Amino acid sequence: MGFRFLTLIRPFMAVIPEVAAPDRKVAFNQKVLWTVITLLIFLVLSQVPLYGIMSSDSSDPLYWMRVILASNRGTLMEFGITPIITSGMIMQLLAGAQIISVDYSLREDRALFSGAQKLFAMLITFGSATVAVMTGQYGDPKSLGAGICLLLIIQLFVAGVIVILLDEMLQKGYGLGSGINLFIATNICEDIVWKSLSPLTVNNGKGPEFEGAIISFFHLLFVRSNKFKAVYEALTRSTLPNLTNLVATALVFAVVIYLQGFRVEIPIKSARFRGHRASFPIKLFYTSNMPIMLQSALASNVFMISQLLYRRFPDNLLIKLFGVWEPYQGSSQFFPTSGLAYYMTPPRSFVNTLKDPIHFMLYVAYMLTACALLSRTWLDVSGSGPRDVARELRDQQMVIAGYRDTSMYKELKRIIPTAAVVGGVIIGILSISADLLGAIGSGTGILLAVTIIYNYFETFAKEQAELGGVGVAGM
Repeated sequence: MGFRFLTLIRPFMAVIPEVAAPDRKVAFNQKVLWTVITLLIFLVLSQVPLYGIMSSDSSDPLYWMRVILASNRGTLMEFGITPIITSGMIMQLLAGAQIISVDYSLREDRALFSGAQKLFAMLITFGSATVAVMTGQYGDPKSLGAGICLLLIIQLFVAGVIVILLDEMLQKGYGLGSGINLFIATNICEDIVWKSLSPLTVNNGKGPEFEGAIISFFHLLFVRSNKFKAVYEALTRSTLPNLTNLVATALVFAVVIYLQGFRVEIPIKSARFRGHRASFPIKLFYTSNMPIMLQSALASNVFMISQLLYRRFPDNLLIKLFGVWEPYQGSSQFFPTSGLAYYMTPPRSFVNTLKDPIHFMLYVAYMLTACALLSRTWLDVSGSGPRDVARELRDQQMVIAGYRDTSMYKELKRIIPTAAVVGGVIIGILSISADLLGAIGSGTGILLAVTIIYNYFETFAKEQAELGGVGVAGM
C-alpha cells in the first residue's frame, strides 16, 4: 500500500477553485461554443503584455519549451500550460510508481487526485512567477520596485489560475478535448499561419521583404522582372520563411495523418453473451504524442539548466561539457555550440548536416532512443500497458477471440509494447525529418499539432455519430 498522501489534500479542497461538473449531458453545439470561448480567452491572454516589465529582450531560457507549453514571452501567457503539465506528470509518475495510493474506482480519490494536481499547479505558477520576477527576467527588481514586482507576480498567478480552470472546464465535459491539447495546437497553428501570411516587412539588405512565405511569393512575382529568379528566391530565401518550408510542413502533416490510420484490430468477444463480438484497436501511435512531448520536455529542461549554469560559470570545464552557449548571428538568443546540449539539438539545415555528420548521427541516435524508451515507459506510468488493458477487458467480461482468459495478457504483451516502441521510433524519425526539411514550427511542434488535430477530428466524428444515433432513435 502506498502512503495515503491524498488525505493531506482534503483540508485544501474547500479553498481550491473548482468548475462544477455538468448535471446533464452537454449538447454538442454547446460544447463547440464553450470550446470557441475558451480558445478566444487563451488568444487574448497570449496577446496582452504584462504591465510593468522593463525589458524582455534577453536570451529566453524557455525558448525550446515555448512550442509544447503554448506560451508567449512577455504576455500573460508567459508560462502557458507549464504548471498543468508539470503537476500532471509528477502526480502521474507518483501514482504509476505507487508512491502514492490512488483508487480510481472511488469518487473521493478521483476528486482528491484532481484537487492535488490543481493545488500543485497553482503552487508551481506562484513559484515560477516569483523566480522569474526576482531573477530579473523582466528587469532589475531594484529598478522595478516592490510594488511592480508584486503586481507582475499577481498578473502571472491569476493568468495561470485562469488557464487551469479553462482546462478543467473542457475536461469535465463542457467542451471538446482538453485545454492542454487545444492551447498547444492553437499556438503551433498560429505560428504556421503567421509565417505563411504575415504582412510585416523586413529589410535584410535586399530591400523590404514580406515575412509571410505566401505573401512574399506573390510580392516577388510582381516586383521582380526575372520571374524564374523570383520563384527561386521565394523557394530558397534563408533569413525568412520560404515556400519550401511551407511545402515541407504540408508534407509532414500528410504523412502523420496517413500513419494515424495504421492499427491492429484484435477480435474480442463477450464471455457472457454468446455471439457478441467486437474489435479492440491498437494504433501504431499507441502512446499518441507523449513520446515527443516527454522528449521535448526533457531536452528543454537540459537546455535551460545548461544555459543558466554556463552564464553563471562560463570557465568551468564540467559546465562546458554540459554545454557552451553563444548568441546566434548577432541576436540576443543563445544557442549551444558544443557539449551535451549541442548534440541534443537538431542541425539547423541539411547543409549543416553535411558539415557536421557526427552531430547529426549522435542527434539521431539520441532522438530515436529517447522516443522509444519514453514511449515504452509511458505504458506503465499512464496505466495503458498490457496488464492494465487485460484487466479492463476482464472487468467488462470480454476476452480475445481464440484465447483463454489466462493467456489474454500474454497476447497483449506481445502486441502493445511493440506498438509503443515502434510508434515512438517513427515519431522520432518524423521529427528529425521535419527539422531537416525546414518545416515551419519545428518537427516537434508539427507532430503535436497534427496528432491533436486528428484526435479532435475523431472526437467530432464520434459526437456526430452519437447525434445521428439519437436522431434515428427519436424518429
